Amino acid sequence: MRVLPMTDELPYALYTAAQVREFDRIAIEEFAIPGKELMERAGSRAFQWMQERWSELNEIVVVCGVGNNGGDGFVVARMAKQAGLRVRVCMMGNPVKLKGDARMNADAWLEMGQEIESYNSVPGKPDLIVDALLGTGLEREVTDAWATAIDDLNRHQAPVYSLDIPSGLNSDTGRIMGTAIEASATISFIGLKQGMFTGQGPDCCGEIVFDALDLPARIYSRQLLSTRRIDWRKVSHQLLPRQRTAHKGDFGHLLVIGGGPGYPGAIRLAAEAAARTGAGLVTMATHRDHVATLNIGRPELMCRGVDDMEDLAPLIQQANAIVLGPGLGRSEWAERIYLAATGSGLPMVVDADGLNWLAKHPMRRDSRILTPHPGEAARLLGITTAEVQADRFSALDALQRRYGGDVVLKGAGTLIGTGTDHPPALCSEGNPGMATGGTGDLLAGIAGALIAQDYTEREAAELGVCLHAAAGDRAARAGEVGMLAGDLLPELRSLLNPERLGA
Repeated sequence: MRVLPMTDELPYALYTAAQVREFDRIAIEEFAIPGKELMERAGSRAFQWMQERWSELNEIVVVCGVGNNGGDGFVVARMAKQAGLRVRVCMMGNPVKLKGDARMNADAWLEMGQEIESYNSVPGKPDLIVDALLGTGLEREVTDAWATAIDDLNRHQAPVYSLDIPSGLNSDTGRIMGTAIEASATISFIGLKQGMFTGQGPDCCGEIVFDALDLPARIYSRQLLSTRRIDWRKVSHQLLPRQRTAHKGDFGHLLVIGGGPGYPGAIRLAAEAAARTGAGLVTMATHRDHVATLNIGRPELMCRGVDDMEDLAPLIQQANAIVLGPGLGRSEWAERIYLAATGSGLPMVVDADGLNWLAKHPMRRDSRILTPHPGEAARLLGITTAEVQADRFSALDALQRRYGGDVVLKGAGTLIGTGTDHPPALCSEGNPGMATGGTGDLLAGIAGALIAQDYTEREAAELGVCLHAAAGDRAARAGEVGMLAGDLLPELRSLLNPERLGA
């Protein structure tokens, strides 16, 4: 992501729309920064970055609404006109509804001898469309003429640049409210909104940049952030160094349980990912059909056939942690093995069919990481996948409250909830190339290996998600389409050994 010159990187703190509005209020009422000045700063910074991002602009169209977001648009239009660009301003809604600072900036545009056109369609042949229609206060579905306008802007060949948030995107949940702008880039002001980074937010926002508008740092101390954005750069400092006298027993023994009849691939991927993440020993407990072939090409992985608790018990006694579920299936054998493993008391990662069995045999437990995708989350909560995706933060909270432990809700903007005083974490890395069979099995193995190496469940969840996403981004350098889960495996080692391998 590109950032403005006044920031070195995007902040890691994410907020709700209400929190950002409160920052705005504090700045105006308690720090005596006029609202007009904040709007001027927002429009000025938006125009500055627009010039950097699209350096060959000749003509732009600014589409304004009747709120403060529209006011920011009028500032951008004025500055673009003063810089010599051809600018046309179109408005949705009744201009009479413009109030306060937004009204003042609309009047300043008119005083330059310029017009405000009613929006019917995109006029002229602009190089760029500036979206200043709807801000962060959107609470209901976008319908009628507003929906038609947004769809029209999305169909236009010119890129769209959104101010503060793409119009139609819920800034708290990342849900599209009927329809939403699909921006090439979005500049966010004062505080990054959590919905920009999860659900449908990343598709709507495009490239994200940020400007705090020079608000005093003391303002931010008045609110606890709602979500912690994390990435590999942020969390990798938690990696523990290895002593030169270390041996395999120091790095734990992970037991990966799964691989029902006909499903050997998932357990193999999870086990190999665990080994590449540094587990000292990895054993696969699987259906006897797969024992002879499961570790071909990777003899470092141990493989045992199991039928029941009697077979599983000695393997559990040797292990430090369990990954339960990859390729487990839904047979009677799978149910027996699932129930035997859940009674072990060992810390574990439950994934895939392990989650489906958990939905059938609900049990609250700590010392456990659950890693559902939205469909599995829906089964665990007894709701629809669409309901999960409509508010991923609420779904995460409900999962953690019902089942305990740490919960990883996978998807664009993977969320991690711990049920502690820490706000949830959101991983902003990863890419669509990872939407392929087997990548979730890799994550389960990675997290399990970290638990086996004595990281806490919370550390294992956050480190594991970020390591997995960073490996996916590296693998995607060769292209997202056609990327396979196995393509991530070589990247794990280099990410875990940056000094030695120049990562």
